[in-house]
Formats: sequence, C-alpha cells, structure tokens
Amino acid sequence: MTTEADAAHRERTRKHKAVVDAKIAAAQRDRGLLLVLTGNGKGKSSSAFGMVARTLGYGRKAAVFQFIKGAENVGERAFFSSHPDVIWEKCGEGFTWETQDRTRDIAAARAGWEKAKAALSNPAISLVVLDELTYLVTYRYLGLDEIMPAIEARPEMQHVVITGRAADEALIAAADTVSAIRDVKHAFRDGVRAQEGIDR
Repeated sequence: MTTEADAAHRERTRKHKAVVDAKIAAAQRDRGLLLVLTGNGKGKSSSAFGMVARTLGYGRKAAVFQFIKGAENVGERAFFSSHPDVIWEKCGEGFTWETQDRTRDIAAARAGWEKAKAALSNPAISLVVLDELTYLVTYRYLGLDEIMPAIEARPEMQHVVITGRAADEALIAAADTVSAIRDVKHAFRDGVRAQEGIDR
C-alpha cells in the first residue's frame, strides 16, 4: 500500500523532473566554455585536472600550462604528462616566496604564456587548462589586455579552464561558469604536511 509520504515524494520528484527536463530541452547549443575556478579553498586545480581526464575519456586532446607552482613535483603531472594526447608545460619556477626573484618569475610566466597562446589557437586541442593564471594578473606579470584577446579568439569548440585565487572581476565577467571554492578547514593548519595523492 502506498503511504501518504510515498505519494508526496512521488509528486515532488515528478514536478522536479519536469523542471529539469524542460531545462535540458532548452539547452541545445554547443560551444567552447570559459570556466574560472577561484577562491581560497583546496581543489581548484584538482577540478581542472578532472576535466582533463574527462576530455581524454572522449578521445580528445588537452593542454595544461602550470604557472607559478610549475616547479613542484605533483602526481597529476606524473600521470598526465606521459599521455600522448596531453601537452603539459611547466611555466613557473615555484611560488614567489621560494624564487624571491620577480624578474625571473615574470620571464617564466611570459615564456609559458607564449606556449599557452599557441595552444589557444589550435583547434585540435579541446581543453586548455591555465593553472594558477589568476596570479599572473594579480602580480602584474601579464595584463588582461594580453590574456583576454587570445582566449576570446580561440577555436569555437575549445574549452578553457582558469584556476587560482582572487580571480580578477574581468575574468569572472567573461567566464561562462565560475566556481568559488571556500576554505572551511585544512589539515596543513593542524601541522599535517602535503600528502601525496591528495595535496600533490
């Protein structure tokens, strides 16, 4: 026998399905997206690398440009950089407090950006990840007047993911999808160092 709670649940989910189905039916266009993953929480780069895995799962090509923290040895690079359909470029020499050399940091960022621009003009690459690009804007290593034209002129079906804290309002305004990842709690503040497979 159907209980009153079961009937109410069925009616709620029926209405919900109708709303979702209508939204799916209305979304019929395909085009390359610009996604910005920002905020002070953990997981921005990890989310972007999940999209790299998805892209490869469909037999498409991806390119990753790791700015700022490019000097670190990370598990994602160890896994993806040997994949034939992934371009992986280290475009930084470490966090600024490690290098302590602004001129060198700017040179590394600009050299990496030149490589990224080539990927942004290549229609064979389905996904371009610009990891930690927000810092290049914040630190004034690159201007938005240099970055945005290449992103806006990219191939129609190419997706771009930008990660990093404190994304500039112009990047947020230009993006199709923006996620702000909030830091609630982190093991590092309790004295736990970065763990392989989790943090690096």
